[in-house]
Amino acid sequence: MLQKVWTYLEEIASGVFFAIGIFLIFYGVIMRYVLNDPQAWVEEVARYAIIWGTFLGFGMALKHNQHIQVDILFDKLNKPMQFILNIVATTLSIIFCLIYTYYGYVLVENRYTSGMVSLDVGIPMWVVYLILPISGILFLLRFIERFVNILRRKGEEYANPLN
Repeated sequence: MLQKVWTYLEEIASGVFFAIGIFLIFYGVIMRYVLNDPQAWVEEVARYAIIWGTFLGFGMALKHNQHIQVDILFDKLNKPMQFILNIVATTLSIIFCLIYTYYGYVLVENRYTSGMVSLDVGIPMWVVYLILPISGILFLLRFIERFVNILRRKGEEYANPLN
C-alpha cells in the first residue's frame, strides 16, 4: 500500500512540474510573439520546473526499467553471471546515490548560507538546488527496492538466476 502511494506521488509530482514547465514555455511564446509583451521570469521558472520534473522522474524510470542501459554484454552472460552483475551494478548505484545525495546537500547548504538568488525572479538558489538531495534520496530508495527485488528474485528480469 505504501509503495503504491509512493509511486503515485512520485508520478504526480514529476508530471506536475513537467506540465507547469511546458505550460510556461507555451505562455512565454504567446506573450513574446503574439502579444509582443515578453515576460522575463517565464523562461527561468519554466527551466526550473522542467529540471525538477526530470529529476523527480529518475526514480520512476528506474522502477519501470526505462533508464539508459547498455546490455550487449549482459545478454551474453549466463543467468548466474547476470545475477551477480545485477548485484554488483545495483550496489555501485546505491553508493553513487549516497555520494550524489551528500554532495547535493552540501551544495544546498552552501547556497543557503551564501544567500544567492536567481537573476530574474529572485528565487533563493538553495530552493532550486534542493532537487538534488531530494532526487538522490528518491533514486537511492528505488535502487534499494531494486536490490531487494534482485535478492528475492522478484520480477521477470530477476527470476530463476541459477538456471
